[in-house]
Amino acid sequence: MEMTARLAHLDTKVDGRNCDGFVNHNGETTEIRVPLSHTGKRLSPIEGGNLYRLRDRKFLLEDKKRLCAWALGTALLGILLMVLHAELCPVVYQPGSIYALSINGLISFSTGCLLILIIAFHYKDIRLFIIDHNQVDWRIAMTSNRVLGISLELIVCAIHPVAIYLRPDMGGRLGGKPEQNSSTPLCLSSSHKEVMLDVELLLSALMFLRLYLVHRAVLLHSKVLLSASYRSIGSLNNINFSFRFVLKVLMNKYPARTLLVFIMFFWLSAAWMLRLCERQKQVETGGMDTALWLIAITFLTVGYGDVSPHTSCGKLVCLFTGVMGVACTAMLVAVMTKKLALNKGEKHVHFFMMDIQISKRIRHAAADVLRECWLLHRTTQTKDNSGEHRHHQRCLLEAIRVFRHLRLKQRKIRDYASEMVDLSKVSQDIHRTGLFTLIKRHSPNPDI
Repeated sequence: MEMTARLAHLDTKVDGRNCDGFVNHNGETTEIRVPLSHTGKRLSPIEGGNLYRLRDRKFLLEDKKRLCAWALGTALLGILLMVLHAELCPVVYQPGSIYALSINGLISFSTGCLLILIIAFHYKDIRLFIIDHNQVDWRIAMTSNRVLGISLELIVCAIHPVAIYLRPDMGGRLGGKPEQNSSTPLCLSSSHKEVMLDVELLLSALMFLRLYLVHRAVLLHSKVLLSASYRSIGSLNNINFSFRFVLKVLMNKYPARTLLVFIMFFWLSAAWMLRLCERQKQVETGGMDTALWLIAITFLTVGYGDVSPHTSCGKLVCLFTGVMGVACTAMLVAVMTKKLALNKGEKHVHFFMMDIQISKRIRHAAADVLRECWLLHRTTQTKDNSGEHRHHQRCLLEAIRVFRHLRLKQRKIRDYASEMVDLSKVSQDIHRTGLFTLIKRHSPNPDI
């Protein structure tokens, strides 16, 4: 008994520390506490409270949706201000005037707000990653791909026209008559060089890259991502809820509406960019009506050749329009093919009626074969008219050919109809029949 008590005492004592986390020093007990984080670092409620993870995750998703909507609205506002500024100057106000500086200031202010919203969105995304993976250190989420993606987004969203801040011509008076200088593509003063005009043109066109935020807004506001049913079933089937999956769902549910919205928006954007590129050359494609016509015939891959771009920028716009036109035409053909295709029930009805009709034709063809055989036999017995004999021989051969052709056609229709049988239903029926046979075989009552 004494040896057993000593062994029990030694089992509970390991290096002066017992199993309950206490250390014995000369009969005194001291509590040992192991910190879960670094010294001097306090755990936030999101990192420390596992009971509130679902609630915090829901709040972070709502914040991401709100920030994405605000970012998309700010990006569209900047693009609209840029288009308004390019159309009003120098027709309404002079380059370098207070109006030009004000609109450019608003464009720069919207760009700064957009950058702040992008940073806030990725901050919420990192916090959501920490909650999903139950991590403490935020630096774990900063992978090389994430850092590269954030940097690329900030660079794309920071692009906007800035040449007016470099050497603005402040000689124009506030109430003076604006110069009808339509040879410059943008609102720049005459002191700027041709290279600066090209750079400003490129920066204005690249502002349309901010529209990449549309796919993020569609993803975050789609019912596919918000539905718990979709997410639970998708997680069981290893489905990644990305923009590609949401786009496939939209194309399956609303194909005509989705393609129409995309094509109309692309036509207007590409036509305005072509007009912006071409109006510096004082050519006919510098007008909006001609630009719309050129973009339409290029998008539809018609290319009448009546108008053509003259600048390098315009040629690039038309080249990109042609590529997008081929892609949209392929999608349109796929959508129309799917809409015009028969479903399973319609195919069953259609092939059933075709089989009935061809069966009637086969019976008529068999009757023709029998009739020609009888007529040929009758002319053979009489042996009077050899011409009539040859005529009935030709008719018999033709009737046999028609009969064989119809039988082959019926066989093809039935083979195609047999391929449409639901294989899963057949397998379930076979499994059910086998199960019933097994139960009947091993049942004590054979009449069950």
